[in-house]
Amino acid sequence: MKELFQNRSFTRLFLATVCSQLASTIGTMAFAFYLLDRFSSQPAYASIAEMLYSAPTILVFLFIGVFADRFDRKRIAENTGWIRVVLSLLMLGALAADAWIPIVFLLLFIRSAVTKFYFPAESAMIQGLLKEDQYVKASGLNQTVNGLFTLFGTGLGALVYHAVGVLGAVTVDSIGFLLTALLVRSVKVPLEVRLPNGPSTLSSLNMKSVWGDFRIGLRYILDHKILASLLGGFTLFGLIGGSFAMLPMLTMKFVLAPDNYAFYVSLYSVCLGAGFVIGSGIGAKLVDKFKLYQVLIGSLLLSGFCGIALAFASSPWMYLVTAFVLACILAPLNMAIGGWLPKLVEPDKMGRVSAWIDPVMMAGQSLMLGLIAWLYPSMFTLRGLHLFVVVLLFAAFLIYAFTLPRFSREEEGRAQALKAKQPASRGVTMES
Repeated sequence: MKELFQNRSFTRLFLATVCSQLASTIGTMAFAFYLLDRFSSQPAYASIAEMLYSAPTILVFLFIGVFADRFDRKRIAENTGWIRVVLSLLMLGALAADAWIPIVFLLLFIRSAVTKFYFPAESAMIQGLLKEDQYVKASGLNQTVNGLFTLFGTGLGALVYHAVGVLGAVTVDSIGFLLTALLVRSVKVPLEVRLPNGPSTLSSLNMKSVWGDFRIGLRYILDHKILASLLGGFTLFGLIGGSFAMLPMLTMKFVLAPDNYAFYVSLYSVCLGAGFVIGSGIGAKLVDKFKLYQVLIGSLLLSGFCGIALAFASSPWMYLVTAFVLACILAPLNMAIGGWLPKLVEPDKMGRVSAWIDPVMMAGQSLMLGLIAWLYPSMFTLRGLHLFVVVLLFAAFLIYAFTLPRFSREEEGRAQALKAKQPASRGVTMES
């Protein structure tokens, strides 16, 4: 892990991402508390707000990967920071003026759309700044940090909301995005990493070229069976992510702890964060001893059983303990995927592949949040929604169990055959 931080460019880019994620986490949780308190008779508002963090992907999915592969990745990541600062300040003004809540939702939607351009550019730069054997380590580091900002970020969001209100939380958002922009600007990224396909101009961009690049990404995924199988699972991951974005809060608010839900929601985030941190340590050992697909499949199976326990939890503390165990299991899963993708995707295709993966997940998440807002509480109970998540987890387990082992062996066979041909090819050239 020390060797990662000896790379100053990686360190600064990593800190920029941490600032961005921490700011978003604090603002998201504080805004959810604000909506539940001010519009307690309309729980759908909180689901709608959460949906607005993922729904913009549907609007910009054609462009995010194309931009990351065609234009300056560093400039894209930096400019998203500056734009989000401005939008956060506009949100601050709208909330301070007690503006019509759909105006705040619109600003939130635009800010979330801008955020979607940051991560493909950031992940593509990370791939170019690290060696192949460092990808899994970087994924483990990201998983640990995700656990830490989940651990402290959501609790801090609740603390900021109760101390200075939603305005203070949005102010923290602005500062976090400002630091993101400044840190990205300070990063030294080689030109071939920033522009792997050479320079391009906005004037050369049109819907025909955008759609062409998008199709190239799909063709690349379909030509690699492992990527195609992972993409199928990501659809279910999106639905699962959308469920867990709201179900814990709604469960505490309306079932397990109506009078003290904010306290237990904060503890839920603490348990989740602590589980991710501990699970990252466990995952680091698992990925050394087992194949990545074995870690992924086993984690999904165990997660399904944890989902059943969450559905039938009879007290807040039972729910929290189960959430902690679930996070310990999900951390190795995320490490396996995060460390595997950069190995499977060529650097100049990373943006276009991400352009398919992110929309599939976000579309699933938006769909699930929309269903929760529509169906709860009129048609579905919270237990029923939890059990639906269990079905999705077992479905993902079955998809990967029947596809990844075989596809992984085929991919390894092709890689070994390619390595075997390369020395022979060089020998023939020397003799001629």
